[in-house]
Amino acid sequence: GKPREGFVKTPHSRPMLSLDNAYNEAELRAWDQRVRDALPSTDQIRYVCELKLDGLSLALHYAPAPDGSARLLRGLTRGDGTIGEDVTSNVRTIRSVPLRVAPAKLKDAGMPASFEVRGEVMLPQAAFLKMNEQRVAQGLAPAVNPRNAAAGTIRTLEPNIVAQRRLDFYAYFLLHDEGEKAGEFLLPTQSEGLEALRTAGFRVNTHATTVDSIDQVLAFIAKADTLRDSLGYEIDGVVIKVDASAQQRRLGFTGKAPRWAIAYKFAARAGITQLGGVLFQVGRTGKLTPVAALAPVFIGGTTVTRATLHNADEIARLGVRIGDFVQVERGGDVIPKIISVVDDAKHPRGTEEIVFPTLCPRCKTLLVREEGEVDYRCVNASCPARLEEELRHFASRSVMNIEGLGEVMVAQLLGHTIAEQATTEPNADEDIEAESEAAPTAKALVHSIADIYQLTKEQLLTLERIGEKTADNLLAQIENSKAAPLNRVLLGLGIRHVGERTAQALAEHFGNIDDIIAADIPTLTAINDIGPKVAETIHEFFLNDRNRALVDRFKKLGLTMTAEKRVTTTTLEGLTFVLTGTLPTLTREAAKEMIESAGGRVSGTVSKKTNYVVAGEEAGSKLDKAQSLGVPILDEPGLRALLAPSAQ
Repeated sequence: GKPREGFVKTPHSRPMLSLDNAYNEAELRAWDQRVRDALPSTDQIRYVCELKLDGLSLALHYAPAPDGSARLLRGLTRGDGTIGEDVTSNVRTIRSVPLRVAPAKLKDAGMPASFEVRGEVMLPQAAFLKMNEQRVAQGLAPAVNPRNAAAGTIRTLEPNIVAQRRLDFYAYFLLHDEGEKAGEFLLPTQSEGLEALRTAGFRVNTHATTVDSIDQVLAFIAKADTLRDSLGYEIDGVVIKVDASAQQRRLGFTGKAPRWAIAYKFAARAGITQLGGVLFQVGRTGKLTPVAALAPVFIGGTTVTRATLHNADEIARLGVRIGDFVQVERGGDVIPKIISVVDDAKHPRGTEEIVFPTLCPRCKTLLVREEGEVDYRCVNASCPARLEEELRHFASRSVMNIEGLGEVMVAQLLGHTIAEQATTEPNADEDIEAESEAAPTAKALVHSIADIYQLTKEQLLTLERIGEKTADNLLAQIENSKAAPLNRVLLGLGIRHVGERTAQALAEHFGNIDDIIAADIPTLTAINDIGPKVAETIHEFFLNDRNRALVDRFKKLGLTMTAEKRVTTTTLEGLTFVLTGTLPTLTREAAKEMIESAGGRVSGTVSKKTNYVVAGEEAGSKLDKAQSLGVPILDEPGLRALLAPSAQ
């Protein structure tokens, strides 16, 4: 979750990345094949299967003590994956976290006195039920599920409350914590790491198993699914990891996840409830999303009252009407969605058709449905319903990272009281026509994203539950965000189809916002990974007077509008490369960047269209295929010679 006031932010030794997901056997087997294709054909591959615990990720750092033991130095939440919150005072209250590991245990485990442990903080189901009983007795709303309760507990500013809730910690990674190897695996295999953690006194899930094939992985998954309701804690799948650390290093990472691990998610849990109405939510790009208001139904540990209906085409496909009984599924065990209408003697059909509005629910502008698209959109760039979503997106961790500018604060800045926010959620049996977004009122302090940079302490102190310290912290966060790089600013503008990768490509290619604004569609499509549709969207965005005015305000306010321009050449233009094996001095990512900077393209598969394969030590099946097809083979010196002088 988003960091709260009161915790110090600390960088991780290496990013705490999320995992890619598989939802069926075919996807899992495809991942297994990718792993095998990327490793030498002679390699024996073993997998470690672990239950996917549904909690909060935590990193624990231990340091040597004078008596030779290892003592808990600090505990960090995952945060944004790169920077976490120091919650050491709360971690010390978790009974399953060793505060000290004795020298004898370290020796038996083969561990140094300095190391890092990563794992999951859980709230056992019994503790969750007890906590909710206490909350109800105190007149408070019960927590919706153990995962959210665990996350909220570990980030509570009062350690005595954390101690009372009886959290558990399960360890699953053992890492170096010193020098150049900090963040790397401490032992040669994941299974050895788990055994060392057990020996050292950490709680490790007893169901973890090492297997030799994907068929054995699938057998473990089937068994784990049968255990799901008898464990006493929440799981939502199985994590599969390549066992050998050397193979993990060879496989490496994508931009967001390791290639050597995957999470198999259990089939979503479902329930039947009645559709009471439909509200229409206007997003930051003007997209109109129908949201089903449901009679409350308990599914997989959470009470569900809302579910997405996606768009008009999905409503037509389902044939759903207001008053219908519907089957609701938590997709990936997270996002509720309606998957079918229940039509039997016990569940009579509804009679009221769901009709999309012709006008925007907030600004009454005529809605537009572009040819070839399924979505209706409000094209009014000044629509007040869009501002709330724009502000929340702009402040989010992956964009400008403005702590404290969350849902409640945004609503107050738009002129709404906390009491009004508490009553904006309609009941399932109400006649719902539109979402109650926190559109600006006459009391609003903000009417544009740029307005947040002109907020004053005096203005913030007029808001509810805002003291001087909170106001000072928020203003400091807003000021700090001005240093966010150009690619983050581009993300914050909310241009359709422009995600992190495209924003980075734009910043590196042009080097400043003015050249991006001036670029025509052919210039934009010349950039890798930007196709005609995305280029057209970017071009049209900057043709809009309101959007250019917003950029001008950002410039005057001191936001970052330039970036280090990526130096590119045409030395390798039109050539396709495949990388395999371990190069002497270049990582795979560095080699890829050098090739792309010279105008070349890096592919993951060898074909007749491949111009060169760059092979290092322990090159795998890609080298064999290249030789069979007669594709030229390069080593690292050969690649550098081909790149010269662009590689210099």
